[in-house]
Amino acid sequence: MNDLDPAVFLAPLLTPEGRALLDEVRGTEPARELAVATRLRRDHPAELVSAALAQARLRQRAAAKFDVADAGRMFFTPNGVEQSTRTTVAAYRAERMRALGVTSVADLCCGIGGDAIALARAGIRVLAVDRDPLTAAVARANADALGLADLIEVREADVTHIDTSPYDAVFVDPARRGGRGRIFDPEAYSPPLSWAVATALKSPRAALKIAPGIPHEAIPAEAEAEWISDGGDVKEAVLWFGTATDTESAAATTPAPGTEPAPGTKSAAVRATLLPGRHTLLGRGLPDPRVRPVGRYLYEPDGAVIRAHLVSEVAAGLDAGGLIDPTIAYVTADTLRPTPYATAYEITDQLPFNVKKLKALLREREVGILTVKKRGSAVEPEELRKKVKPQGRNSATVFLTRVAGAPTMLIGHPVRPAP
Repeated sequence: MNDLDPAVFLAPLLTPEGRALLDEVRGTEPARELAVATRLRRDHPAELVSAALAQARLRQRAAAKFDVADAGRMFFTPNGVEQSTRTTVAAYRAERMRALGVTSVADLCCGIGGDAIALARAGIRVLAVDRDPLTAAVARANADALGLADLIEVREADVTHIDTSPYDAVFVDPARRGGRGRIFDPEAYSPPLSWAVATALKSPRAALKIAPGIPHEAIPAEAEAEWISDGGDVKEAVLWFGTATDTESAAATTPAPGTEPAPGTKSAAVRATLLPGRHTLLGRGLPDPRVRPVGRYLYEPDGAVIRAHLVSEVAAGLDAGGLIDPTIAYVTADTLRPTPYATAYEITDQLPFNVKKLKALLREREVGILTVKKRGSAVEPEELRKKVKPQGRNSATVFLTRVAGAPTMLIGHPVRPAP
């Protein structure tokens, strides 16, 4: 819940004077705020000037998640900026809803309206619901500011009291933060995941936004789980309901020779989607990849692929691909086969973990730009970088990991995609 009063925090900014003041303070740098505030308070109420400057700061922060033009017109709360969905992710999810034939959605726990905006822009009618008065008021102001008020109805209410039967689909984004920070127990979400699942099962289609770290065993059997990354960063996981036909159709693509599931294996209802390219990898229930010696190339799967437990699908798409260790999500192969689901590196050296040997090798290669990655190692990248003190005109990547159980350092460089 927000402690801010809508009448004080938002309403004055919606007046002609408030909107004009917002235009005037747009882009104000932090170092100039005091001088700007002093000047503006000569002609405007101090509370209005403070509210406008606070909103300008929030808009600047929001530009990292929203389209810059949208962020400059929208209204935000501190919690809203922190917890809102990135536009690219919301737009992807809205397009998938539209492709499923959805024309109306009950957006429960709508926040400041980021998902409702994406749905409306996909041509979907939205009921956006939030119980917090300020949050609901901000969502309503955003729908109006972006010219979407005819498609978005905002309602201040407890989502558990909403009748979702008139809508084609339900979208639920439960609060996953409390007074002590992030909430990891799905039943401690607000509302709890069990309530959201029960609500989803009553609707023809549904999508529930959850934390990407949710254990796979907590995923309901009726759901398809999708992990989404944007620009290489895992942003969220979504539980989809009513998408069986969509998933089966996508999974009907003929697999590459040698990548078929083992006989009798049931394909898992999971997928990993990578944005902004919208590449989607579907789970096919493949067995764990074999463990093999480190080859010429090392593949680092995208975080969404790892969270979705689809490393096997990545390895199956490579020539003789396998793991370097049964507990490490690095895939290796002897030949290069570019894939959108993993970053490829050419490995030049493989050494047992030894800081002195690494320092000597880097000095010999004149490596001054060192990228340190770790998986299965207790050594922190910054700690290692301080010890080896890289100097020189060349660059390299070192992987601190395990190979067949042994602490190992792999040195190489990213493979540049062909023109």
